[in-house]
Amino acid sequence: DVQLQASGGGLVQAGGSLRLSCAVSGLTFGNSAIAWFRQAPGKEREGIACIVSDNDDTVYSDSVKGRFTIASDNAKNTVYLQMNSLKSEDTAVYYCAVRQGELYPTIRNSDGWGQGTLVTVSS
Repeated sequence: DVQLQASGGGLVQAGGSLRLSCAVSGLTFGNSAIAWFRQAPGKEREGIACIVSDNDDTVYSDSVKGRFTIASDNAKNTVYLQMNSLKSEDTAVYYCAVRQGELYPTIRNSDGWGQGTLVTVSS
């Protein structure tokens, strides 16, 4: 079974930083794409960053570009999301998702989801 374990959320002041982790098991990590999504209260889930593990290609949403960095540690089967310059509008539950191959995971097409980790940014 594909399993993802997201961690690292918490309470941080605006302007601060957090690093989220997503540990992936149950598939060939080196041939997969892992994405971070988030869902704020009352809003739809949105994709914010994705990395293709075999070539480190990355893509970001405009809302986080320049502030967040996604990185992959293939030896640990883990993807990280470094979040800097956090804003109150970054408050959300953050989820990771994986898709085998080089296509990005989407809300409707993925091979597994993590359980979510809450990030709260106080202003």
